[in-house]
Amino acid sequence: MTKCPAILDKRGAEVMDVKEQAIQIIAEQAMLDVSDVSMESTPEELGIDSLGLVEAIFAIEEQFDISVPFNANDPSESDFDISSVAKIVEGIEKLIAEQKS
Repeated sequence: MTKCPAILDKRGAEVMDVKEQAIQIIAEQAMLDVSDVSMESTPEELGIDSLGLVEAIFAIEEQFDISVPFNANDPSESDFDISSVAKIVEGIEKLIAEQKS
């Protein structure tokens, strides 16, 4: 299992990794404790409705300084897989890597 890339602050100190930050954002949108969110959880299982999902995407974009290719009108047609927390984390990591290259 590979470790998620770490996020560094302005001084280069490591802060929460992508997985931890994504789970925290998703938990906040679901109004749950972080411990209630697993990598296998789906937004539906967590009680995140379409508005909550859009808010989570905005928070993810802001937190990671990325642009998420997500179509709120038709999520199944988006290039960003939101089927589970694991897929969301994977998508964030991919977008961060693409932005760095």
